[in-house]
Amino acid sequence: MQALTAPDLSTWLSDTTRVNPTLLDVREPWEFQACHIAGAITIPMNDIPDRLSELDVNQPIVCICHHGMRSMQIAVFLEQNGFSKISNLTGGVHAWAQQVDSTMPTY
Repeated sequence: MQALTAPDLSTWLSDTTRVNPTLLDVREPWEFQACHIAGAITIPMNDIPDRLSELDVNQPIVCICHHGMRSMQIAVFLEQNGFSKISNLTGGVHAWAQQVDSTMPTY
């Protein structure tokens, strides 16, 4: 698993020469509704084990949560289940709001 900062993710998403990652937001539905990174999919942390088949093992995945702790746990879980292109967004959506998109609501 790689740690990925919000500015580094922003650069990746704007780079047309790179494959965009799946942005996997593992927060609860109410948190996702409050704010999220455009293009993210939401699968709450507790649902991941039952929904692994929805994720492409060959696709780069960036795990996202509020501050980066839940997403780190999911990133480790995904690696233990055969996913190899996994990153964790350090600081989560809170860091994204502070460092990339100042218009994003925070909670």
